[in-house]
Amino acid sequence: MKGRIHSIESFSKVDGPGIRYVVFMQGCHLRCRFCHNPDTWNTSIGNEIEADDLVQKIISAKPYFDFSKGGVTFSGGEPLLQAKFLLEVCKKLKENDIHVAIDTAGNFDTNDPILKELFHYVDLFLFDIKHIDSDEHEALVGVRNERILEMAKYIANVLKTPMWIRVVYLPGITDKNNALLRLRDFIATLKSVEKIEVLPYHEMGVYKWKDLGIPYTLKDQRVPTIKEAKEVEDYLNEGRNI
Repeated sequence: MKGRIHSIESFSKVDGPGIRYVVFMQGCHLRCRFCHNPDTWNTSIGNEIEADDLVQKIISAKPYFDFSKGGVTFSGGEPLLQAKFLLEVCKKLKENDIHVAIDTAGNFDTNDPILKELFHYVDLFLFDIKHIDSDEHEALVGVRNERILEMAKYIANVLKTPMWIRVVYLPGITDKNNALLRLRDFIATLKSVEKIEVLPYHEMGVYKWKDLGIPYTLKDQRVPTIKEAKEVEDYLNEGRNI
């Protein structure tokens, strides 16, 4: 079986525990206005690779995983769009005792049989919540968030797979109308959350939008400081102790 990948980063320390081999999968159905990788959206491009070839590439980095308690992270784009391919890859990775993480926005049906099988081979989910309000979520990324929140609850409370929540902080957007309070309360209901990461909005990918000829609609958006993002992160973490 073949999959489509955008790129590979062989040494990351920010995409899960330890040293990570990060595979950026090609394709995404969301259209996040702040996306810094719009070149991953198109599902029909990217580099085709056989499942066995990708497994061998990942296994070659196993000494780094064993030393640092790391593993492989599938990111994107949206990796779960290629669930059949990932299922074949992850089965073989677990045969080699490699820690598997998936970074996902979770906009999928919890009853999908392929996803259900795949999830048994996942050790950690990096789960992206774009906005807690469904109307604001749709305005920000193009879809409503009901399925996403249901998926978060399924992974955390039914499967009980370890989860890290990731939130991009956009001042005036992701914090409007008590959104942070509502988000904090929602995260507090997720039983397997181990960590909350708040990432400050940045403009480093704007040039890609221009290169692709896509209008960038957040050109007047204020970029928060690292300190502001940390304050939001601390606030969201308070909910886990209530």
